[in-house]
Amino acid sequence: MLQNKIYQNFTVEIIRTLLIILLVLSLVALTVRAVNFLDLIVENGYNVSTYFKYSFLNIFGLAPKFIPLSFLLALLIFILRHKNDSEFVILWTSGVKKIQLVNIIFLTSLIVSVFYLIFSTYITPLALNKSRQMLSNSNFNSFLPTIRTQQFSDSFKGFTFIVEKKQDNKLQNIFLHDKGDNLKNLSSNTSEISETTITAENGLLEEKKMYLFNGQIISSKKNTENEIIKFEQLIIDLSNLVTTTIKKPKIQETPTHKLLGCIFKDTNEETRICNEEFKTEILPVLNRRIVTPFYIPVISLICALLLIKTKKFYLNKVSVFLYSFSLLLFTELAIRYTGINFIILTIYIILPFLFFLILYFFLVFQFSIENKVYE
Repeated sequence: MLQNKIYQNFTVEIIRTLLIILLVLSLVALTVRAVNFLDLIVENGYNVSTYFKYSFLNIFGLAPKFIPLSFLLALLIFILRHKNDSEFVILWTSGVKKIQLVNIIFLTSLIVSVFYLIFSTYITPLALNKSRQMLSNSNFNSFLPTIRTQQFSDSFKGFTFIVEKKQDNKLQNIFLHDKGDNLKNLSSNTSEISETTITAENGLLEEKKMYLFNGQIISSKKNTENEIIKFEQLIIDLSNLVTTTIKKPKIQETPTHKLLGCIFKDTNEETRICNEEFKTEILPVLNRRIVTPFYIPVISLICALLLIKTKKFYLNKVSVFLYSFSLLLFTELAIRYTGINFIILTIYIILPFLFFLILYFFLVFQFSIENKVYE
């Protein structure tokens, strides 16, 4: 009964340390990523609440990537701390076998693997898909943040603009060029307009409306001369502009069952993500979601090598860390080629199960030798 309590405490300790490390790494990565997300406000004119919601949902895409590394660090901290405090010695002298502790560590890794599997196959694509839908359903909030002086901006589809000076919402020397039919209603004959150019000396901007003063409208017509209209004051409604932000879900944001449907040729799935070009990208995504979690138990057995009583350099804490980190590095590098090389795909799928068998029997063999020496 006491042993079961100890094993439960060990499992809770490892998972608690894992969650702390995972949270710290994810928040650091999110902070760096959130700087890039500022383009949603600066270039695309989305409001601040959309920015924060989008950034928050993206943490679900970052966290799974750090689970293997966080588990490795948590397990090393657990083993080294108890080993340095001689707590494991007390367990050995009380009759607990080392392989029992390995089994506990392995069972803990299975819990983490299941958590990783649920996260990567369901929660992550769902959260990322929701973040993409949020951008699709939200239009830009204000045109003003997208304006940068003396720089051409193409933040909106078919619409390019530049201003020489900007002070608050006051603009000077404005140039607008539209080839996306956003401003063609300013011409007398909208059916023949292909492009519209507007220049103005001054202007005011209020959210999605632009007030222009002293300028001209140049409407390019097909097979005819350009139409030029001069104006003293012009009000332009910009609410119909569409940002260039990608609004269709990427492969990483697509539900797992749809990706599996492509691989197994489910005719009900969208052809957009099921063509041959995308299949080379679908396999790495599926492997990251489904196969990568099975490498976590292998990491637990590599870390369990520290329980072997030896002074050999290739089984010390530095070497064990390098073995585990090299395995994580291999999974990141190899997974990129699983969609284009069948041999690498096969190795990537088989390797965790092969490593598990080799490492587990190696540990059993080493512990049996230790028991014979001390008997």
